[in-house]
Amino acid sequence: MLADNFECERNRTVCFSGHRPEKLPDRGDERSQTVRMLKSMLYKEISDSVNEGFNCFVTGLARGVDLWAGEIVLELKAKNSGIRLVAAAPYRGHGSSFKGADKFILGNILRKADEVVYVSESYSKECMRLRNEYMVNCSGKLIAVVSDYRSGTGQTIRYAKQQGLATKIIDAEALAAYANSAEKYDKLAF
Repeated sequence: MLADNFECERNRTVCFSGHRPEKLPDRGDERSQTVRMLKSMLYKEISDSVNEGFNCFVTGLARGVDLWAGEIVLELKAKNSGIRLVAAAPYRGHGSSFKGADKFILGNILRKADEVVYVSESYSKECMRLRNEYMVNCSGKLIAVVSDYRSGTGQTIRYAKQQGLATKIIDAEALAAYANSAEKYDKLAF
């Protein structure tokens, strides 16, 4: 379906924003302590949102944070049939260049999502920004993972705040600094 308003109440809808793996600490390597901590924090924020009464979640389907968030929502949805997942693709054909695990995860999310919307028919230099604005305009809360505010994620955070959304920010750089200091202390243990 081309982007219309989907069937979720805005004040009970959460959208996500975050970097692609190459812009995350440890280049998004899911084996690293930092990325495991980051994903754990993302899981907690999504679970807390469900406990707060949010029941609709919108992922923008980008590699990294968006796909991780989509997977987490699907996991929680399996335990709670009241949860809905909306996949907001920036354009038809998005993800055709994905490879390996990213391609598999994207396909799984698209198959299991309650709705798939396409913000644009085809790729353009603005389609990612339009997708981000669409998700914010349909939501009451944003959960974001950010390392660099001079990015699409930073732009989405600023737009969400302008629109009055509740925002939960996971600072990936601060988390990486903490994880790195914790690793140093772990190495000192006997």
